[in-house]
Amino acid sequence: MTMKRIVLTGGPAAGKSRVCEALAAADPHGIFHVREAATQVYSKLGSRWDRMDDHNRRDAQRRIYALQSAQEARAAAAARPDQILLLDRGTVDGAAYWPDGPDAYWQDLNTNLAAELARYDAVIWLETSAALGIYDGDKSNPVRFEAADAAIESGRLLQRLWGGHPNLQTVAAFPRIEQKIAAVSALLDSLRNLHV
Repeated sequence: MTMKRIVLTGGPAAGKSRVCEALAAADPHGIFHVREAATQVYSKLGSRWDRMDDHNRRDAQRRIYALQSAQEARAAAAARPDQILLLDRGTVDGAAYWPDGPDAYWQDLNTNLAAELARYDAVIWLETSAALGIYDGDKSNPVRFEAADAAIESGRLLQRLWGGHPNLQTVAAFPRIEQKIAAVSALLDSLRNLHV
């Protein structure tokens, strides 16, 4: 069995971080969790996307991409070959937040969508709980800025950006986070033996 890099993506309040943390805690030998880079960067900057001008938004996204890449490299070196690297977002996510659009994001970072998709063995897109009318804005994450309708649209944009991945899976919103954790856990079980 070889190491699999599996991304959890989706709009704000999709449950990405909570699902990653719960699954890694339940299976510490089988799952190596890589934390979301964006929250770390915005927390360090003491700001968030909606409080920045476009110049600083670009700078923040460059930092996020660099941290994401570095975390992935460190995790790949530290994890065992039979573990899943479970990533709370991936490098493609930054394209959704680049002020000038995804094409300009790839150009600025001297990469392209195909190369970034190829970094990962599978992608699991999670629908935001805002789709069910369950949304707490920035209460559970102080760097979150979207209103509920924008959270839904952000999730749809991310689904389109990741849409070219050959192994894109979808998990719908659930009323309880435990249901989403169970759904992702079942998907991970099926992806462990994925041949890539």
